[in-house]
Amino acid sequence: MASTAALRHLVRLADLEQSEVDSILELSSKIRREGTKEALNGKTIGLLFFRRSLRTRVSFEAAIGQLHGHPIDLNSSSDFWDLEDREGRVMDGIAPEHVCDAATVLSRYVDLIAIRTRLSGNSWSTDRLDAGIRSWANHADVPIINMESALWHPLQTLADLMTLREHFGSLKKRKLTIVWTHSPTAASPSVVNSLLHATIRSGMQVRLAHPTGYDLDPEVLQEADSICAQSEGSYEVSNKLPEAVDGAEVVYGRSWWSLDDYGNPTLAANRRARHTDWKVDPKLLALGEDAHFMHAMPVRRNLEVTDSVLDGPESLVYQQAENRLHSQKALLLHFLGRSS
Repeated sequence: MASTAALRHLVRLADLEQSEVDSILELSSKIRREGTKEALNGKTIGLLFFRRSLRTRVSFEAAIGQLHGHPIDLNSSSDFWDLEDREGRVMDGIAPEHVCDAATVLSRYVDLIAIRTRLSGNSWSTDRLDAGIRSWANHADVPIINMESALWHPLQTLADLMTLREHFGSLKKRKLTIVWTHSPTAASPSVVNSLLHATIRSGMQVRLAHPTGYDLDPEVLQEADSICAQSEGSYEVSNKLPEAVDGAEVVYGRSWWSLDDYGNPTLAANRRARHTDWKVDPKLLALGEDAHFMHAMPVRRNLEVTDSVLDGPESLVYQQAENRLHSQKALLLHFLGRSS
């Protein structure tokens, strides 16, 4: 059980000081160059998935194993049951256990818990509260790491920052365009929210390009404004794809929901159908300044991005995916106090 006096969680990357992020990224690169030792020997990490996962699940479990820790991987659909995260409820619904009890008990079994929470998909005003991950953080006696919630995906962003640093070195004044891409299986805006804040904080000049109706959460944008005021970074929003990519050094593709249509799949599909031309192809990428392409994956080939871009020399996609492994090792060592 961790000391509550020193207990910290990672719900979002802003929970870390910029100096801590820099230290984790430096350690990530060192781990990639030099490999790892038995730094987590005797440590047990619980992985709880309330939604499906490929890269996050495998990279996290591999990271723990290669550090000689012991992962316990649980999937809510097959390994345990629904949990109630609302306080003071009369629990007469489907959930037979409250997060407060599960978190307290698991804290006595493991040294850290990483969680990918479930979204209702019905109400953005409810889901955006991230009540699930915050309830775990409130009740656990060991560090909680967010493996993706409605608003944030700090693990993907650490790998993205690592990839950008490997490519550019310093990120100050580098130009990044985040492009909404058409997909029938759009994701939450968590990747984009985290990436936007982190790259501005790192001093990048960011353009956020999306069709009308795909604006990010207003509070996320308000916070981005505040970050700009305190850093050398900047961002602007554009609804015109070619103009937004002009001069970009990196084009980051990602599909995300329209919050205007959240919980209404029919309206959402109708809106998406009007923007099938929002994809990254060689012609679009050529508008950038020797631009490279990034994407968090999974990616729909020849819908979000063409094969020629995804498999071409400009693509950093597989480097991003690999860096999930190295950056998550560094994060685990940072939180378990054995980064040396």
